[in-house]
Amino acid sequence: MGKQDDEDEAKSPGQRLAEKLLATKKNRWESAPPEELERVNAFGEEYKVFLNRGKTERECVGAVLESLQALGFQDLEKLMPGPGILTPGSKVYWNNRGKSLVCGITGKSPLSEGVNIIGAHVDAPRIDLKTNPLYEEGELAYLDTHYYGGIKHYQWTAIPLALHGTLIREDGVKQDICLGESEEDPVFTITDLLPHLAREQMQKKAAEFMSGEELNALAGSRPYKDGKVKEKIKLNLLHLLHERYGMVEQDFACAELELVPAFKARDLGFDRSMIGAYGHDDRSCVFAALSAILRLAQEAVPAKTLLGLFIDKEEIGSVGNTGAQSRMLENSVAYLLAKSNDSYSETLLRQCLARSAMLSADVNPAFDPNFDSLYDRKTASYFGKGLVLTKYTGSGGKSGGSDANAEYCAKIRDILNRNAVPWQYGDMGKVDKGGGGTIAKYAANLGMEVLDCGVPVLSMHSPFEVLSKIDLYTAYRGYLAFFREG
Repeated sequence: MGKQDDEDEAKSPGQRLAEKLLATKKNRWESAPPEELERVNAFGEEYKVFLNRGKTERECVGAVLESLQALGFQDLEKLMPGPGILTPGSKVYWNNRGKSLVCGITGKSPLSEGVNIIGAHVDAPRIDLKTNPLYEEGELAYLDTHYYGGIKHYQWTAIPLALHGTLIREDGVKQDICLGESEEDPVFTITDLLPHLAREQMQKKAAEFMSGEELNALAGSRPYKDGKVKEKIKLNLLHLLHERYGMVEQDFACAELELVPAFKARDLGFDRSMIGAYGHDDRSCVFAALSAILRLAQEAVPAKTLLGLFIDKEEIGSVGNTGAQSRMLENSVAYLLAKSNDSYSETLLRQCLARSAMLSADVNPAFDPNFDSLYDRKTASYFGKGLVLTKYTGSGGKSGGSDANAEYCAKIRDILNRNAVPWQYGDMGKVDKGGGGTIAKYAANLGMEVLDCGVPVLSMHSPFEVLSKIDLYTAYRGYLAFFREG
């Protein structure tokens, strides 16, 4: 008998029964073999590069697109029209306005049997510029802003910010802007009040420390040298912008300009087990899902068609023509059907959607001991324990959320267990303490099965979120297993 046999023999009946019946979730750092830990660290390094490359929804989609094109994925809209163009193993993508993207690999089974989808969102909370943002006040120039998504306003003050985005100049030229990421670049900041003058401010509720209208970014202080003009500081900045980008003030009205944290993704902790960065929500799931698709693109033709759905506008309700409430997913499946079959019909499209299965890949709030009164420890997610399955979302009696059925939850559980993928439960905090939603409910509205499934994150929606490297890698393994067996 070996050591393990001796240990099993020494266990009491109660211990053996507990092992059989109890859902004990171990920390994966303890049980993972050395070769897996090497892959975890390498995966984390690749992820940091991805995060730094894509700090906005456009940049994130651009990074995804580069990876797909490098492996031969083709633009679905540019393929020849007509049925039969796509065959099993075809690798395609559809780029929706540079802000959302669907990619896929066609499988052996007919599309009428459904497809396997992993959907994640590419947008993240941030500070947007208003349409007429530049103004001068008190010998200083500022950028007037409107925050995007759910944020704590005060967290975005007194930190370095970078300006990213796109504008269309008066001459029709599209101009991309990225200012604040290079060591040589200037940065921006939203100033805060010094403690010596903040007595009244500190008596306010946290939500009132800084109003949304006060989140104005400091942009300059040097005047244009001309005694005959007004707003000399503003004019000097417009002069600099015109020299560098060829823009005039009116171009701000035709722009998408965003202020995001200027710092890079970094290892966190003495043991380097975590990554601190802006945008884990939800680019961690984007990266894990994309990595699974790229892996499968180099393997045999999948049994069923698989799709990656990388969607915009989740943080503000999945609205617009690049959000999950649009017809984007339906349209992309319709395009696939039209170029795969010679009998395309609306009925066939509806049948495909109804028979499809999806993982809504979104992050989950990890248990934080500093705020333990807000978590239900029994169903909270924890660092190091793997992929998080969130059966239901919403708030106030599950309102506004999605609730996966028992049969589909069991199917996903069985896939993960068969592939030895560590997973854990997850929710959005104690009942009546919080809540939230994802893109899951919009996919469910199309008739498909859907379950939320992602990475646990600390300090969610802050400028510097935190995740565990091993949970990120486990998400990749889970998504890979779903695509292969779902």
